[in-house]
Amino acid sequence: MKKDIRDGAIDQLYEAILQLNDLDECRSFFKDICTTGELMSLAQRFDVAIHLMEKKTYQEIASVTGASTVTISRVNRLLYDDNHGLEMAAKRLGAI
Repeated sequence: MKKDIRDGAIDQLYEAILQLNDLDECRSFFKDICTTGELMSLAQRFDVAIHLMEKKTYQEIASVTGASTVTISRVNRLLYDDNHGLEMAAKRLGAI
């Protein structure tokens, strides 16, 4: 079970993200708040999650995304936690 990370600063960040109006604003915000490496890592994890939900093998996912099997395994564990946030977002995007 993951530790709940709710606190004022984190909730403020979530609220700020919810105020963004479009893709351009989102790009601008995340470019300011994340390093390129952090953003690429987040994007890769989401991409890995989509491939896992599509029931692709670790080897297929590693080949397509460049993610290590350790990263793929970590994301796989997240898909089975109580939050289901990755699955919810992927479904809303029509990615799965």
